[in-house]
Amino acid sequence: MTKVIGVRFRKAGKIYFFSPGKLEIQRGDQVIVETARGVEFGNVVSGPKEVEDGDLTQPLKSVIRVATDEDRKTEEKNRKKEREAFDICLEKIHKHGLEMKLIDAEYTFDNNKVLFYFTADGRIDFRELVKDLAAVFRTRIELRQIGVRDETKIRGGIGVCGRELCCHTYLSEFAPVSIKMAKEQNLSLNPSKISGVCGRLMCCLTNEEETYEELNSHLPSVGDYVTTPEGLKGEVSSLSVLRQQVKVIVTLENDEKEIREYKVDELKFKPKRKKSEMKLTKQEMKELAALEKNEGASKLDDN
Repeated sequence: MTKVIGVRFRKAGKIYFFSPGKLEIQRGDQVIVETARGVEFGNVVSGPKEVEDGDLTQPLKSVIRVATDEDRKTEEKNRKKEREAFDICLEKIHKHGLEMKLIDAEYTFDNNKVLFYFTADGRIDFRELVKDLAAVFRTRIELRQIGVRDETKIRGGIGVCGRELCCHTYLSEFAPVSIKMAKEQNLSLNPSKISGVCGRLMCCLTNEEETYEELNSHLPSVGDYVTTPEGLKGEVSSLSVLRQQVKVIVTLENDEKEIREYKVDELKFKPKRKKSEMKLTKQEMKELAALEKNEGASKLDDN
């Protein structure tokens, strides 16, 4: 077991473990640490705790020091310099006529490197741009192409629910999201209804997926035949997954049909639930496949 603290370098960013050494560090403190990018200023989001050695990336680096007032002033100056660097880079991109969208600029704490994040439809030859920027900033320059999900995570925004985007406020990493989750939750497969600000499937589809899988496992499918408490056989016309209720079309003695609603545990049916296939056009399938596009791991985390 090893004693570690959890540190973040950006809002809702990935949490990295460092050894506190002999320093007294608590959650909410700010620390100076050495990372793959250089010396960085981070926020402690989880206090000292014991973690299995096998769960840690070795070698585990130690905290250099708890941040001082001078360090905080330096960090604030870096934030101001980032805004200036963003404007300069934007000007240089226009000068070189590159088809790329600049998203953010970031200085390492020790000013050893300036990172520029951008999006583009394809590969961009930015070698001349890097030379131009290096001549201006007199430090290492890195241009990093990111995906639309990372862009949205940086910029933030308001979701269809009316709240700040999950990826910008608390999601450390992007969980895999699939069309299957939307089907499982009986959502409309209209791309505009199930896609987020980034144009990909909404991350929140994963929040209730496990619950829906469990609830759906107890239900018949629409079109299945069930036996009611009265001994009548009927066809399932609709389901209420959360209330665990089923509407059944039953045939009465006078051959009249009637829709009745039952609790699922009142019905008899084969427990194995068939997966309903939705009929979609080729164009609809293409649009849904675009929402599911996997961009791989986030390009924002490299510490």
